[in-house]
Amino acid sequence: MKKAIFLVVGVVGLMFGCQNKEQFTIEGNIENPGNIKVVSLYEGDTKLDSMFFGDNNKFQFVRQASQSRLLSLRVGKNRYDLIASPGETISFKADLHKDVNDYLVEGSELSKTIQPFAKERNHRDYVQDSLQGVFSKLTANSTADEIEKLRAEYKAKFANELRDYTNKAVDFSAKHNDLAGFYAISTLDPEVAEAEIIAYADKIKNEFTENRYVTQFKEETQKLKKMAIGQPAPELTSFTPSNKEVKLSSFKGKYTLVDFWASWCMPCRQENPNLVKLYNAYHTKGFDILSVSFDDNPGSWMRAIADDKLAWTHVSDLKAWSSPIVIDYRVKALPTSYILDPNGIIIAKNLRGEELADFLKKTIK
Repeated sequence: MKKAIFLVVGVVGLMFGCQNKEQFTIEGNIENPGNIKVVSLYEGDTKLDSMFFGDNNKFQFVRQASQSRLLSLRVGKNRYDLIASPGETISFKADLHKDVNDYLVEGSELSKTIQPFAKERNHRDYVQDSLQGVFSKLTANSTADEIEKLRAEYKAKFANELRDYTNKAVDFSAKHNDLAGFYAISTLDPEVAEAEIIAYADKIKNEFTENRYVTQFKEETQKLKKMAIGQPAPELTSFTPSNKEVKLSSFKGKYTLVDFWASWCMPCRQENPNLVKLYNAYHTKGFDILSVSFDDNPGSWMRAIADDKLAWTHVSDLKAWSSPIVIDYRVKALPTSYILDPNGIIIAKNLRGEELADFLKKTIK
């Protein structure tokens, strides 16, 4: 889940004057759209439909639906989240001259319920986009070291925002034991709110059992739970450049950084000097690194090890993204890393630069 899981809305359609309980309809109009001519209907990041505005900037979406789902309307840069159930007709109205949170929705109680929290989501996204824009400008002509320092700085700034947002999502879900509460939790980033997502999935394990979208959320959370902080890392067996078999379990007794990288991954290569420095500082104190490459070319892999002067253990099955390790360790992007304690328990994830240095300083005495 680096992205959040959505339920898709079901809306009522009118056919021959009767409500069709297997359809949903969203009808509405957008005032003052300016140069914007199109409204789109999304389920998560998947576009379900789009259409040009009709007379008076009106629109209507009618689609089949057998279960409640969470959707969003996208108009220009504006996003409006909705929840609807089969047999509902949702009436929607927004004015693009007004704040994105100032819209009218009728015909769906759940959509009205999530409206206050949708405001929090929009604020989070605005802060993220703003910080990303400033970061991009500042790093346009920066060196790799300067970029890494700025990345850590802006990550810390956004981390505070995410902690506040996570608390609000948990509070909202606690007050709404329905799909509105599920909506709030589904907007959380598992990279940030892992514990909160797992706790909520455990809480609703016997609820919403007939809703396939909630079921998918539970299934994904079970996968997330296997690699959560506090869980034992699964066994990993691979081979060194000299074809020697290495097992992760052989590193027990040490604090171990399991680092997933590749010779072609620039952020990985930029981080390597920091890993060399930390390895040299802490190796004699019980710290080790197991680097797992996603290369499929042995020559490129071995040259990168030599060029970057990486003195620790390196393994790869040379299957790149076809490796079973991708699934076992939920590797969705590079670099990805896990820190294990001497018992092989995951104690941290995806720390780089100063974050990693600070963690090791606090953890390894």
